[in-house]
Amino acid sequence: MEQRKALLQRIATAIANRVNSATLCVAVDGVDGAGKSTFADELWGVLHGDGIKVIRASVDGFHNPKVIRYRKGRYSPEGFYYDSYDYEALKRLLLDPLAPAGSGVYTTAVFNHVMDRPVVVSPREATRGHVLLFDGIFLQRPELSGYWDLSLYLDIRSDTSVSRLQLRDSGPCSPDHPLNRRYTGGQAFYRQRCHPMEKAHIIVDNNELARPFIVKWDDRSPN
Repeated sequence: MEQRKALLQRIATAIANRVNSATLCVAVDGVDGAGKSTFADELWGVLHGDGIKVIRASVDGFHNPKVIRYRKGRYSPEGFYYDSYDYEALKRLLLDPLAPAGSGVYTTAVFNHVMDRPVVVSPREATRGHVLLFDGIFLQRPELSGYWDLSLYLDIRSDTSVSRLQLRDSGPCSPDHPLNRRYTGGQAFYRQRCHPMEKAHIIVDNNELARPFIVKWDDRSPN
């Protein structure tokens, strides 16, 4: 795990070097099962240990209700891409308030997709020098891509994605199962339209959790 710790520290240092008076918005993107939430949580721990003020949030807090998520069909890849999340609420309640001209008063979640009902999360106010560390899928869609000051993409193979989803969610193990095809098809739809790996500042190969490594470190990202 030393390799993972060193990589997290390198990225945390890059983030810390960019902190200023405005909130720095950092995206952790990748396919289902890429390890985004865990990676972002670990990155939060390093940043917090270094004295950085971090707002931790996820696109999972902005799901649409099930009736909207599945309106194109339970196994529709296009439905997965278009209907999974309430991007208007995400922008209005979290991203716009944390933008340079925003109020600074933000909310990190509005919906519990497991219970399929809204949640009430008390608003908070960001002060100078905060970092928003935000994980989720489809973060380079046109509605969102302009918000990120620094964007990470966790890259894994499709077989790794399916096996991790099976372990995490007790889902089907066959990549040809309609549910897995919904996820892989939706991600292919996303890659074709939004080119997330080209837009990412940093790409991490996260196939082996103990030994992730940097695939891309863009000149636009800090050293």
